[in-house]
Amino acid sequence: MSALTVTTTRMSRGDWLCALAVIVIWGLNFVVMKLGLETLSPMVLGALRFMAASLPFLLFVRPPKMPWTYVVVYGLAQGLGQFGLLFIGLKLGMTAGMASVVMQTQAFFTLILAVTLLGERAKPPQWWGLVVAFMGLVVIAAGRGEGALQMTLAGLVLTLGAAFMWAVSNLVARKASQIAPGYAPLPFIVWSSLVPIAPFWLLAWAQEGTDGIIQQLQAADSKALFAVMYLALLATVLAYSLWTRLLQRHTAARVTPYSLLVPVVGLIAAMAVLGEQPTAWQWLGTATVIAGMLVNQFGSAVSARIGWRRKRWA
Repeated sequence: MSALTVTTTRMSRGDWLCALAVIVIWGLNFVVMKLGLETLSPMVLGALRFMAASLPFLLFVRPPKMPWTYVVVYGLAQGLGQFGLLFIGLKLGMTAGMASVVMQTQAFFTLILAVTLLGERAKPPQWWGLVVAFMGLVVIAAGRGEGALQMTLAGLVLTLGAAFMWAVSNLVARKASQIAPGYAPLPFIVWSSLVPIAPFWLLAWAQEGTDGIIQQLQAADSKALFAVMYLALLATVLAYSLWTRLLQRHTAARVTPYSLLVPVVGLIAAMAVLGEQPTAWQWLGTATVIAGMLVNQFGSAVSARIGWRRKRWA
């Protein structure tokens, strides 16, 4: 693929449909994970998910044109780290709705890592957004309840760990784009999905043994199969490709705010499908986290516009 060509034109109807598709797919993603974990263990679900996201495409998708170090590290961080921790967190009591909110903190972890490791500069509104979002997480943690449909502290901590690993994979992808500008995203995601397959199976074998794995595979029903295919083909291959298409056509500042709608879909879907009922404190914390994201995304632009108006009327 050639270098990314970003336009400044308005989003077309097709672009809006692509953004809507990604929002819905990623929003439903957490409910689908919960459904898959009813039959499969976190490690088995992870192994099957990445097998389905990579093996069927290897015959016609060529390896990415970049050093394999980035492919391997990305596969371990995004595959084994992010999804491994998220699956375990969901299994240990993290609700699907709250997971869709907490995972968005990856943006703030990415900011901290980029400033610390890559020497990038962050504007004051970005730091204020981080502080506000952190306050929201504290409120969410304080609002955990009791019962089968309530969030546990272990689930929250593991989901935060998953968000951190997502941020690590973002940095790897950013470095890869510097080494291989304009690399094709589909080969990168397909071939990096090969990396966590063996670790997932080894962890599954260590935890459950051969008999346990065989029993899970034999007991896998249509719900488990649907979860694997959804996570692999829709949430990974399709949604990632659509999102990248949007970033190729428009600036990141225009595209990335749409990801703020993912928790909205996630919360509604979790309530409708799983019967989850967030507590009042969790709603307050969710609103605070989203407010922090809005400050992070739009704070600099708003400050600049206010400053421009003051100069104009001075």
